Amino acid sequence: MNNSINKYPKNNLNMLEGSLFDKIVLFALPLAISSVLQQLFNAADLAVVGRFASPVAMAAVGSNSAVINLIVSLFVGLSVGANAVIAMQIGKNRKDQISETVHTVITISLIVGVLLIFIGVILAKPILILMGAPLEVMNLAVIYLRIYFFAMPAIMIYNYGSAILRSKGDSRRPLYAMTLSGVINIFLNLIFVVAFHLHVIGVALATVISNIFGAGLVLYFLMTEEETFRLSFKKLTIKKEHLLKMMSIGIPAGIQGAVFSLSNVVIQSSVNSFGSDAIAGSTAAANFDFVSYCIINAFAQSAVTFTSQNYGAGKFDRCKKVFRICFMGGLFSSAIVVFLFVTFRYQIIQLFTTDPRVIEFAMKRIMTAFVLHFLIATYEVSGGALRGMNHSLLPAMISIFGTCVFRLLYVFVYVSRVHTFEALFRVYPYSWVITGIVTMSAYYLIRNKMFKVQQ
Repeated sequence: MNNSINKYPKNNLNMLEGSLFDKIVLFALPLAISSVLQQLFNAADLAVVGRFASPVAMAAVGSNSAVINLIVSLFVGLSVGANAVIAMQIGKNRKDQISETVHTVITISLIVGVLLIFIGVILAKPILILMGAPLEVMNLAVIYLRIYFFAMPAIMIYNYGSAILRSKGDSRRPLYAMTLSGVINIFLNLIFVVAFHLHVIGVALATVISNIFGAGLVLYFLMTEEETFRLSFKKLTIKKEHLLKMMSIGIPAGIQGAVFSLSNVVIQSSVNSFGSDAIAGSTAAANFDFVSYCIINAFAQSAVTFTSQNYGAGKFDRCKKVFRICFMGGLFSSAIVVFLFVTFRYQIIQLFTTDPRVIEFAMKRIMTAFVLHFLIATYEVSGGALRGMNHSLLPAMISIFGTCVFRLLYVFVYVSRVHTFEALFRVYPYSWVITGIVTMSAYYLIRNKMFKVQQ
């Protein structure tokens, strides 16, 4: 192949030829760092209000995390579809379709982002009431959520634009954009909260402004790309055939993420019943989970992209190698993070709060659930590989059962009778084992069937 797609500029990776291990690591590492930085910058919101405002302000910010993840996960799921579709088009050498898909993706991101502003402003208080947010944090939580949603257009553009860049092997420049956004976020947090005493208003404003900078940098990257991937606002459009392909992969992924977040909303509602100290402690401990998940998800996204390109090119043996490398990479790197975080858990938690009751609840969550967090790799990476083979619905259905239906039954049936903080958080490792076993089995069954038929 001698066209522009396969000249592989410095920001791209040749996923179709040569060694895989080093390329997957080079692709996954910036993606993991980017996701971890995003979470650390979000954690900075909690750390700043926890250290310089009050536990109530910290709980107000923390009580919104499940809601935000629920809504963002639903719509960012389409970016997974965009990644897979463009990667397959690269594997099949469809240059004309790539340009059309790029402009469809960015158009959708703009529309979704604007719609989410209205959804967030109108439904902020009803959602928090439905979740049972404590009265002492309600007003601050509503203010934070409404301001936060003005960042949604920028968040969508960043995620969808990054999916385009990653589809061709470029995971470094989204990292640059996230780093800039995060540094700006921390700087503005300190100014707004410490200097001007704006508590939750300050951290929300910092989030909006910093995300605008990150999204702007991603747009600049796309506007200066090689011709096939170059973004032009004059060409913004929605091509039905490309949108439908994106939706066939992205909607199940988005629903999976949203349903996963929905189960967390229910769990958050149960956490709320233990009071503001439990909310603050659980929120601080959740940052441990997020860092580990970001690393696993980086290898899962690598599985999507590398599998999509090689599957599109008909290179099935490479697809198998991609899965093995991504699975082992996600499993072992997460296990290392879990070991380090558990070892230094007290020192890390004290970065967020020095309140002894808050720390007590954080320790309970860490030692009950986080110690087995590496098990998530079993269903995240195998699900990513299935999406790379154009099978998105099945892993979504499995995850909906394992991470939502099972958790809801557990909370409503078991936790309603054994109402302890530890009993509540045992739902996580139980659901990880069930979902992992079923998803891994589905991956091997479908892979064997598909590769045998097409060879």
